[in-house]
Amino acid sequence: MVKDTLNELSQLKQSGFGQPLPRHGLNLLYWFARDYIGFNNSGEIVLRFKPKNGDFGFHKYHNRIDEDEDPIVPIVPTENLLYYEVGNLNSPGADKLPDYVRKNNRQNPDSNKDRVIVRLDANGSLNRVYVTEHSDPKRFDSSKTFRVSQGLLLNIRNKSRDQYLSQVSSTRDVQGGFRHTPQRHHNPPAENDSWWCTIL
Repeated sequence: MVKDTLNELSQLKQSGFGQPLPRHGLNLLYWFARDYIGFNNSGEIVLRFKPKNGDFGFHKYHNRIDEDEDPIVPIVPTENLLYYEVGNLNSPGADKLPDYVRKNNRQNPDSNKDRVIVRLDANGSLNRVYVTEHSDPKRFDSSKTFRVSQGLLLNIRNKSRDQYLSQVSSTRDVQGGFRHTPQRHHNPPAENDSWWCTIL
């Protein structure tokens, strides 16, 4: 089940989600916070698109235990609500994600292992947001699954991508991306561009 809730950028960084490059999770979460959701006048999150329509590669996440010899254990609460996931760069519609999310090293399977999972209320409103990663082509890693708070989404939304990446990644690579490696000194943010098949 969900290990923890991420409320601050520092917690997102410490979680290891989307790190190191060529993983795309940090950029995926940034896109989700900036472009896929919005906030109304009451400070509540509103969806700008409907996950069930499949835009940007969204598709149902079944969150089930398969009744076979090799069961899949749910990583998020087993409630009678709809879950959807996004982040599989091979899913239909994922070509509509921005280039900075889709840019990846296809020689490295880790570059497409990160996902954002959303849970909807019965009326279709956003209820929870989670981030996770695949442990193998079929399963997600329960120890690497986190709920993302509304406050963290708002914090991400209010930053430029450079500011965001500089706070959740440790070291810039030579092409302006970021690597999760030890850093001896802090550099000012610079411009940057930024796996497998199949938040509040």
